[in-house]
Amino acid sequence: MIQANATYKPGDRPESVIRYSGGLSAKMTVQHRFISRFPLSSVVYSQPSCAGGAEDIMQKIIFGSLLLTGFNTPLHAQETVQNLPDQIVTATRTETAKNQLAAAATVYTRKDIERLQAKTLPELLSGTTGIDMSQSGGYGKDTNIYLRGTNADHVLVLIDGIKVGSVTSGTTPFQFIPLDQVERVEIIRGPQSSLYGSEAIGGVIQIFTRKGNQDEKPSVTLDAGGGSYDTYRVSGTVSGKWKNSWYSLGSSQFGSQGFNTRQSIKGLNQPDKDGYLNTALNARLGHRFDNNAEVETFFMRAEGKNEYDGTAQNKTEFMEQTLGTTASINIVDNWRSILRLGQSRDDGDNFAPDGAFSSSFNSTRWNVSWLNEVALSDDHQMVIGSDYRLDQVDSSTAYNESSRYDAGIFTELHSRILDDHFINASVRGDKNEAFGEQVTGNFGWRYNGVYGISPFAGFGNAFKAPTFNQLYFPGFGNPSLKAEQSTSFEAGLAGDHDGLQWELRGYHTNIDNLIVNVTNPTTFLSSAENVGKAQIDGIEAEIGTQIMGWNSKLNMNLLSPKNRETDMRLPRRAEKTLSYDLSRSFGQFDLGAHVMAQAERFDDVQNKTKIGGYVTVDLRTAYHLNKNWILSAKLNNLLDKQYQTISTYNTADRNFFLSIHYNN
Repeated sequence: MIQANATYKPGDRPESVIRYSGGLSAKMTVQHRFISRFPLSSVVYSQPSCAGGAEDIMQKIIFGSLLLTGFNTPLHAQETVQNLPDQIVTATRTETAKNQLAAAATVYTRKDIERLQAKTLPELLSGTTGIDMSQSGGYGKDTNIYLRGTNADHVLVLIDGIKVGSVTSGTTPFQFIPLDQVERVEIIRGPQSSLYGSEAIGGVIQIFTRKGNQDEKPSVTLDAGGGSYDTYRVSGTVSGKWKNSWYSLGSSQFGSQGFNTRQSIKGLNQPDKDGYLNTALNARLGHRFDNNAEVETFFMRAEGKNEYDGTAQNKTEFMEQTLGTTASINIVDNWRSILRLGQSRDDGDNFAPDGAFSSSFNSTRWNVSWLNEVALSDDHQMVIGSDYRLDQVDSSTAYNESSRYDAGIFTELHSRILDDHFINASVRGDKNEAFGEQVTGNFGWRYNGVYGISPFAGFGNAFKAPTFNQLYFPGFGNPSLKAEQSTSFEAGLAGDHDGLQWELRGYHTNIDNLIVNVTNPTTFLSSAENVGKAQIDGIEAEIGTQIMGWNSKLNMNLLSPKNRETDMRLPRRAEKTLSYDLSRSFGQFDLGAHVMAQAERFDDVQNKTKIGGYVTVDLRTAYHLNKNWILSAKLNNLLDKQYQTISTYNTADRNFFLSIHYNN
């Protein structure tokens, strides 16, 4: 939640994504004049990490928590402070108030990350509205995210505006992104290809790296902790500003001996501990000139090793890196132009059980973006932009092609009409070297009523370009593949009533030209083909308030992800998910608890291997020694529930983590 004692006037410009990523924050500006007319409490909330289970327990949690449900509301509100609407960057590629958008959004701030005591990005995202997750073991193990039931490669992931992820598999290694170097995470659910191009069928997850404190006095933070499975974490940051320049530098290391990742199966029995080590560095440097132009450079790198169970290979040495430069300037008073150049890398060397080298897959993505924010009037704002991306692969496997480009042009309009109606419309054209041209669009409408009720609706289409594996892998790839395509519609209501905030959404998505593995019955050779079709229907519900000093949050996902060809459920998706969080401060103590429940899922496309539902309970506490020092403790999986999200892959037993935090 953004809180400020501020005055603003018509024509005030927003802090753009460049400034958010590290610009000076001595003053706060607001995007549009009409934001000030809707000082609603935040409905963007955060969800902690956990897991949960059976349907009867879900019902008890729902009815037991309705009286204490809530979003992120401050425990001690100050009447002199005016609450401004949360600002979202990712939904429109420029800062926009959330209560003016039809798009579904969840935001985690640095304070949320620290309050929830999340140690990894998957732990933070687990339990978030619209997200289901499967993990092949503990820390550092493969993590797939299914946003609104779509495939794991239907989620576009950005770090500081730069596209990241593997160009061979099409997915992003969330498990390797160091959470200690993250300032903020924005999750936009629903199709976003009209703004970002390929991959955004299920939505977009944008990660902003640490920007630190923007004061003349340098700010220093230190964290250290340890817990079960010989897990440890150390991190530190220093940040500040000097005149019109700002800087931030941070480093971290996270390590764990882990536990046995996989149960013994026929042909595989490796009952050893599978460890993980991640060492990361993050840096940011920027300057604002007297004419209000800005330039900023940012860098993040994480490298380490990950152990797992496998016959051909059981160890990976990885490196994830993102770097870029952003420059912006006001061409005229109502036109700001932003240029961003960047590169992301996803490198992995794999080794056999005897330590011999097995394979390497290295992805490089070059990004160039040019955005122009134009204020047509106080009530109408437009973004016009273009993107260019060059994807490259360097591997021990000889791919039939090693690079391809994609170029896109888009425009987006955000308007206020008849005082209380808000419209977002966008259209984009992409040209991909592999499969040709694609046009996408999106339209959203929202009405903020006088009784605190806000109906909204949206429609959009999206696409997903085939991966290098699907196109060019020797003996499997099919260079004739088309893009996967989707159409989506959603509608719902949101409400804000004297401390009670709630939101209810229903959505429908059809996906065509799904790329699936097809085996020739004669030759028994497999290839990638555009023959799949899927239909996904879902309901998302969020409700909350603050009662007697207790903050609580409840969200529920109902999902029907179906293969339209076979009527089978899409694998590794739970049809029912419930997440509930409760917290309160007692003087110097902070207390919190989180419950997550998920119904059963199937591990295979034939729906023959069922994985049972589960419930987990997490507890956390923190003690503020003084204004600089905090002691924290978290107990995960209190009930010691044995559960899986992928068949035969173990999850953590009851475990704990203790830490100490310093901030000057």
